[in-house]
Amino acid sequence: MGHTPAVTLLGTRQVGKTTLAQSIAESRTALYLDLESPEDLLKLSDPSAFLSLHGDKLVIIDEIQRVPDLFMVLRGLIDKNRRAGRKGEQYLLLGSASMDLLRQSSESLAGRISYIELAGLNLLEVPATTSKDRQKLWLRGGFPESYLAESDALAMTWLENLIRTYLERDVPQMGFRVPAMRLRRLWTMLAHLQGESVNFSKLGANLEVDGKTVSSYIDILVDLLLVRRLEPWHVNVKKRLVKSPHFYIRDSGILHRLLGIADYNSLLSNPVLGKSWEGFVIENILSVLPNQVEVYFYRTAAGAEIDLLLKLSGKELWAIEIKTSVAPKIKQGFHLACKDVKATRKYVIYGGGDEFPIAKDTTVLSLKGMLVKLQALS
Repeated sequence: MGHTPAVTLLGTRQVGKTTLAQSIAESRTALYLDLESPEDLLKLSDPSAFLSLHGDKLVIIDEIQRVPDLFMVLRGLIDKNRRAGRKGEQYLLLGSASMDLLRQSSESLAGRISYIELAGLNLLEVPATTSKDRQKLWLRGGFPESYLAESDALAMTWLENLIRTYLERDVPQMGFRVPAMRLRRLWTMLAHLQGESVNFSKLGANLEVDGKTVSSYIDILVDLLLVRRLEPWHVNVKKRLVKSPHFYIRDSGILHRLLGIADYNSLLSNPVLGKSWEGFVIENILSVLPNQVEVYFYRTAAGAEIDLLLKLSGKELWAIEIKTSVAPKIKQGFHLACKDVKATRKYVIYGGGDEFPIAKDTTVLSLKGMLVKLQALS
């Protein structure tokens, strides 16, 4: 916040953006505005005049995507302060929709704004001394209210309410005319296809819409930070590659609620087990990555595959295979894929807690061990 006049904190509803912002506000003179509040909206009837009265404060504006015209006002105020010789943090903007918010703010505040995404709780942020601690986070997901619920049943009830809030309130308020039941069916279909490529036309036939409409619906879920679109490795490799992105329900708790998985034993017997763990691992990893790291997957038509590729600065390219088992069996396809992309390091994240080398310069380690390694890069 000391480097740019405005900072945008992105994240899903209920992930903790407001709690973090209010904690920051306690250490300095600040003004908090919630654009879901009619009273605060009224204060911004003349935003330039009102905000000018508070130029000596940190101004926190929550749910800013609801009033996109504010970005141009903020640009004028920031430039006015710069000309007057004032600098330092002034605006902390909170938003729960990413693509439109990034586009609107980058167009208006280019060179004046930085972005931080607040992910859900990861394995390093909870007491994870036993396998049961990890299982709890995996089952319930990273939303603080879900993770801290008194029981799995209460966690799933909370997640169901969150899902309905998005479908019945947030999506319509963003101006999208999508029937809530249809979008929920699509969301659930994506849950069944966790970590796979998606046939838009096939999904559209099940929903009685065309493939382009399905694609636009998925864009909404991606924009709301509820679904992740993981792109394939794009460097020219002389192989027939899978070029369609993979899709993941980003929060494992939402994934399990959509699929009706109520407890850990039910998860263990569900066909989505492996892909659920894969998505959980990927979201944990992405939550600690430095901003400049690029992420992909790699798969050839012949079946050679890397679950996650991390392109670090320079020529570093880490290949990561993800397994739920405590005794993982690594297929030859992983090593062939690593050779194709010229991976500099090869890792297997497994369900155990140790770290040890195996054949072909590959290291097996726990998710927590990988997170520690990646945090050190920052």
